[in-house]
Amino acid sequence: MPTPVIMPQMGESIVEGTITKWLKQIGDSVEKDEPLFEISTDKVDAEIPSPISGVLTEIKFPEGATVGINTVVATLSENGSKTAHPASSEPSSGAKPQSTTLQAPATPPSSSGGIEIVMPQMGESIFEGTITKWLKKVGDSVQRDELLFEISTDKVDAEIPSPVEGTITEIRAQEGETVQINAVVAIIGGSAADSTEPVPPAASQAKSTASQVPAQSATERSVQPVLHESVRSSPLVRRMAREHNIDLRSVPGTGSNGRINKQDILSYLDQRAAAPQVPQLAPQPKPERQAPKDLTSEVVPLTKMRAIIAQRMVESKRIAPHVHSVYKVDMTRIVRLRDRERAAFEQRHGVKLTYMPFVAAASIEALRRHPIVNASLVDNAVHYHANINLGIAVALEWGLIVPTVRESEKRSFSDLARTIADLASRARNKKLSPDEVGGSTFTLTNPGIFGDEFGIPIINQPEAAILAIGALKKEPIVLTDAEGNDTIAIRSMQYYCLGFDHRLIDGADAGKFMSEFKHQLETWDRPLN
Repeated sequence: MPTPVIMPQMGESIVEGTITKWLKQIGDSVEKDEPLFEISTDKVDAEIPSPISGVLTEIKFPEGATVGINTVVATLSENGSKTAHPASSEPSSGAKPQSTTLQAPATPPSSSGGIEIVMPQMGESIFEGTITKWLKKVGDSVQRDELLFEISTDKVDAEIPSPVEGTITEIRAQEGETVQINAVVAIIGGSAADSTEPVPPAASQAKSTASQVPAQSATERSVQPVLHESVRSSPLVRRMAREHNIDLRSVPGTGSNGRINKQDILSYLDQRAAAPQVPQLAPQPKPERQAPKDLTSEVVPLTKMRAIIAQRMVESKRIAPHVHSVYKVDMTRIVRLRDRERAAFEQRHGVKLTYMPFVAAASIEALRRHPIVNASLVDNAVHYHANINLGIAVALEWGLIVPTVRESEKRSFSDLARTIADLASRARNKKLSPDEVGGSTFTLTNPGIFGDEFGIPIINQPEAAILAIGALKKEPIVLTDAEGNDTIAIRSMQYYCLGFDHRLIDGADAGKFMSEFKHQLETWDRPLN
């Protein structure tokens, strides 16, 4: 019986690998655990062993191809009776060889001649996904990397792109349906999916590069000059390039074999932000206020995300005895510093200077000094965490999500600002990966953005505490000088509410934490770099 060999996941944040060398050829015998091929990722180079003893009967991707995790790259047969052409020649299955990254898993052609599109695995602990919306319907044409459908899982909502170009001939899973990973949800036929003509290597590379250049139509891509080298990058890098309108061919890659990584893109953005900007003279139109919707009576089922939020909020209130402590912080020093530095900061770092990184940095320092607030109660024992993984609650139109700034205590102020802005933006655009959600040890939530004086937050389990940020407002405040004289001044004030688990944190611990947090903000003296 044929045994598929898949691209393994080499770590939680790795979503693809590049096949750098095949150590066996079609027809070669291979022993179980004998190295079969070499791969390169953003983090490691590795030799991948054979899962069984047998004969290599099919190679689906040539050396140099970058493919998504869990994609079948070869087939082994225990008796070697089945043979197939290598990926560098015309495939017997009738599909063109592909040398580009598959961002959504696709199986070999079905009996009807189309490519089967399967439910992707959005993380090691995710085994199913709910299709929330089809962005294409049967009969629609779709380009490679064009968004195909939206899914919701326990951790993230995501938009899934098409791995091939063609026409949707069948949709097997409907909106609202929850299906297991690797289950076939659609069939794409026509165009690249049905063609049996072999693709010359140069043409294949040209197609790969053209698919990475943003804002081009199919006609424009067809007349692009043939490039002798394809751009090597990850899905994260290509998404960042699309969002910032970057031609990846202009970005120097510092990774293995010139591979472009995330840091290369960030460095390119920093350089571009530092370049002289042409002022925008055209006036921006003011957004029109929408007319109020008519009230209607209807019953709408909970979305997957809304149902999970409901379940976890009830569980948190049931598990943890919640206590809350409210402090008022004088933010005048921070407000003046931000007003003075915001333009230069954005020019240096390519991100707007908001108040959130100040709050995050103050929280991190307070958590360093009072680690019990960063701990968790698990199996009747206190677990002190080695890192401060800062959760940032992001309000979405369809729910709430908490992406995580991992190892936040090791980050500079500018890195915090950039990471928080990036996570929030991608959360709202359904671009988060599963390993960017969950695993937080302390959470910040900001109801003040909507005008709340302060919020009374529910703890994000299994954390021990959560900090809610209130609205920033100017108030008359009584100030007392060193000689005891009182004056009234207009100051920028803000309420902060700490919700904590009283099983683990006493009022005194909460008070010490909040006093340190308040002190960090009111006496801020660190540079913004």
